Amino acid sequence: MRPQWDPADQLGGEALAAVQTRRLRRTLRHVYDHVAFYRDAFDRAGLRPEDCRSPADLARFPFTTKADLRDNYPFGMFAVDRSEVRRIHASSGTTGRPTVVGYTQRDLDTWADLMARSIHAAGGRPGQQVHVAYGYGLFTGGLGAHYGAERLGCTVIPASGGMTARQVTLIQDFRPEIIMVTPSYLLTLLDEFERRGVDPRTTSLRVGILGAEPWTEEMRREIEERSGIDAVDIYGLSEVMGPGVSQECVETKDGLHIWEDHFYPEVIDPLTGAVLPDGERGELVLTSLTKEAMPVIRYRTRDLTRLLPGTARPVRRMEKVTGRTDDMVILRGVNLFPTQIEEIVLRTPGVAPHFQLRLTREGRLDALTVRAEARPAATPEQRADAAVAIAAAVRDGVGVSVAVEVVDPETLERSVGKIRRIVDLRTR
Repeated sequence: MRPQWDPADQLGGEALAAVQTRRLRRTLRHVYDHVAFYRDAFDRAGLRPEDCRSPADLARFPFTTKADLRDNYPFGMFAVDRSEVRRIHASSGTTGRPTVVGYTQRDLDTWADLMARSIHAAGGRPGQQVHVAYGYGLFTGGLGAHYGAERLGCTVIPASGGMTARQVTLIQDFRPEIIMVTPSYLLTLLDEFERRGVDPRTTSLRVGILGAEPWTEEMRREIEERSGIDAVDIYGLSEVMGPGVSQECVETKDGLHIWEDHFYPEVIDPLTGAVLPDGERGELVLTSLTKEAMPVIRYRTRDLTRLLPGTARPVRRMEKVTGRTDDMVILRGVNLFPTQIEEIVLRTPGVAPHFQLRLTREGRLDALTVRAEARPAATPEQRADAAVAIAAAVRDGVGVSVAVEVVDPETLERSVGKIRRIVDLRTR
């Protein structure tokens, strides 16, 4: 008997379109009846839920932004009575009010099912041990991974984030097959293994399910070569559900299959808002189809990607996120993303994958300094050559001049969650 979290008959063709249409119409009616923000937004646009007769009609409806969620802080976007909410998560709120999301019991069950589906697609199997190094608490990563692994039938090691030395000891002692963690923190764990004289390729780990921040194919190669694992991408965001919106399949590693029976994806031009055809790169927009406590309609994720046909699964894929519109640095008229610098750093001999971008103001012009950590064995000459190589690659590949500092190993701040790639020191 197929498990509840693997409804293969709903994941393609006419069956998927019928499921999407039914769930979309139900969700639009649900928010119109129970969320004042959506009722007002639909009325201003001259739309009723019944005007959406197929997923293609969704493009007529207004967007939802993070600012809308913050304006309705804390519970103004909830579509059920507070007595029906079983859990609350929230963003960090480091740039303003946090975004708050709620879950009914059915939402939590759906989330666990989708995470089980994702872990299975990544190569996880019942009976394996899963080391969860995502942070627990209001952040959705830790608990989302935890309940999904249990739903799949795995044994969970709830390590959470931080205490790097202890994490490495637990991996050595408990011998998990799977680790769920941010890619940047996994690199920190690999550094700790090597510091102890342990080759990470000799550990029990076989699969890394990595998310919560953009990462490149170069970083995948770095992780896989050093650890011997299959490194696969997972995508999600708290405003829509948490991790488990889409998942890269271990057999192809060619982008993340979106679970379209629960989330309807669009890609838009970030400037005009026009929906782009599949294959064109733009901003990902997601509509939740089964969320009860806090559905979102056409939520602008700010993540840049494109939609592609399915391969390992019949649902569409999204290309690995290459950056976010709000992470983009405009330096002397040139658009620059941290992932572009990451690609250059990772292919430069003598430097480690840890880097940071520092923005300063020199007179009337902005300036950018790339700070990259040297590898422990790098000589002063190799460090100097690396700095020259990075500056040249950025100038030739991105089209802007930057300063480069190659600093000592372990100089840059490590993060147990989303790495802080950009430090803006300009006077505002």
